[in-house]
Amino acid sequence: MSGSAVPITGRRQFPWLRKHGLTVRLGACFLLITFVTVVVESAENWKPENNPVWVVNGILLAYLLLAPRWRWPAYLLTGFLALSIRSVLIHERWNELLFYNVLNIVEVTTGALLLRQRSTMLPRFTERGYLIRFFGFAVLAGPALAGGIHALAFHFWEHPALQHPFLSWMAADGLGIAIATPAFAAVLKTRLRNTVDWRRNWFYPAFLLGVTFAAFAQNRAPLVYFIYPLLVLVLVRLGLGYASLFAILVAAIAQWLTICGYGPFAAEGFISPILSSLHLQAAVASAIMLIYGISVVLERQKATERRLQETVSLHKLVTENSRDLIILADFNGNRSYVSSASESMGGWKPEEASALAGLQLVHPEDQPKAEAAMRALRSGSEGAMVECRVRKRNGEYLWVEAALRVVHDPGAGVPSGILNIVRDISERKRSEQQLQDAYRAVEALALTDGLTGLANRRRFDQYLATEWRRGMRARQPLSLLMLDVDLFKAYNDSYGHQRGDSCLKQIAESCMDVVSRPGDLVARFGGEEFVVTMPNTESEGAMQVAEEICEALRSRRLPHNGSPLGIVTTSIGCATLVPAFGKHAPDLIAIADYALYAAKHNGRNQVCLGDVPERREEGTQLQTVAVTTA
Repeated sequence: MSGSAVPITGRRQFPWLRKHGLTVRLGACFLLITFVTVVVESAENWKPENNPVWVVNGILLAYLLLAPRWRWPAYLLTGFLALSIRSVLIHERWNELLFYNVLNIVEVTTGALLLRQRSTMLPRFTERGYLIRFFGFAVLAGPALAGGIHALAFHFWEHPALQHPFLSWMAADGLGIAIATPAFAAVLKTRLRNTVDWRRNWFYPAFLLGVTFAAFAQNRAPLVYFIYPLLVLVLVRLGLGYASLFAILVAAIAQWLTICGYGPFAAEGFISPILSSLHLQAAVASAIMLIYGISVVLERQKATERRLQETVSLHKLVTENSRDLIILADFNGNRSYVSSASESMGGWKPEEASALAGLQLVHPEDQPKAEAAMRALRSGSEGAMVECRVRKRNGEYLWVEAALRVVHDPGAGVPSGILNIVRDISERKRSEQQLQDAYRAVEALALTDGLTGLANRRRFDQYLATEWRRGMRARQPLSLLMLDVDLFKAYNDSYGHQRGDSCLKQIAESCMDVVSRPGDLVARFGGEEFVVTMPNTESEGAMQVAEEICEALRSRRLPHNGSPLGIVTTSIGCATLVPAFGKHAPDLIAIADYALYAAKHNGRNQVCLGDVPERREEGTQLQTVAVTTA
């Protein structure tokens, strides 16, 4: 029933309570302060020498620390009215009533303003910094201000020494705030709504109250010391709110029995009544501080546990939902952790994958590079990337990418193992293979003649340049045949271009039937012209291949009305050179071209061999070609 702006959760609220919540809280504040005021005044009137602790201001301060600042005037007015009950009990004059009540309000307001500088700031007695500020502002500064005003007023009215009324006010109000404010703030803030299994835990608070009554009802057995561990036990079992509530009950029982003359502190009253009261007040205050001191440790422990739980939950969320396999292993490959992705990726359960040692799952062909990566990590490298094939549970292999990273021991800082994040790249490998196949297909299309399926002019130029350099290094001859279909224009005019294309295909097939060495290349030079490149071939061998090509084409008996022979024939020019410095690949083409020209000029359907041309000077064109008719 505090004035906290924090909404009630965990239980159903009635509509009337939501509508009249402030009225209910103010009423509860009035009744509580009135009750405590009556009890304190009754004890003080019964035995004034006991100097009871003034806890009323501590209760009002707890309400202010939990309520929004814009509601403070309502709580201060309620507290003022409740404090006015004191004047009724002791028949105090109205001017004294006003003076004391104003001092109490000033004391409480001072502590509240200094502690709660923002409306959204709630008390945090489990934090060390807030406890220091609480003692400085609420326990010392507020009572010092009110006590100073009280001492000055008494000095002018009755002329006593300033020290006694100031210290008396400071002791009563400071201890009252130190005891009551943290305890009531904990009770009001939690509203005792935490779920507690009373069937199991009722014994602890009952035993605490029983020991308290037994400790302060007699002074022979020193049972007071058992109260503190029992308070700690209640704190651990029931929480801070219930621990604070039972600490208040313990203080009330102890105060009442001491006033009645019972307990270990009552005997000191015969020597010094003030000493008896101070000892009791110190015992209660130390109990409250013990609760909050231990609660600080427990809160830090719970915060650490929450952070660890969040880390574990996040780790579990990432590892269980990640498509990548996460492995933690030592430098020998022995796995200490395998994520659940191993089952979806390879069919292995995590415990099964952990039992497999080393590189047992890696494809034998890929084990050398995996071992090389492990050696690099053992030698000081911080990371490595390996693409390899790993065996699935059904015996199949899949491509994976393993990102290896060295893990260091947090304490010693030395390498302690390897973090391996494995990703399935089978799809990527298939895409790469398809892309590579497509590239090869495009490359083949770029280097292949679309009609005949032979190498095109681009491929021929590349191949001739390569073989020319190889022949220059090896000093081996390079031969070239240049073919041209005889009277092909007349063939197209007579039979049409489709028959002409079919004729070119059959000429290409005739060439491929004869040229069988893997190193030789048959290419379409352009139009109806073809070339055959034959590395490491003398002119005699080249002439023989040319004659076989002519014969292979004649044997097909392709009809040609425009030819004197009535069939399709070809003329071939043959050239052979040994590549050397000062000579160039175009020279070989030129010789073969001149030899082809000679074959055409001499009547077609024949092979002519071109000799090495003479040069008048460097840079001039070919002058003569010696022709041999076969």
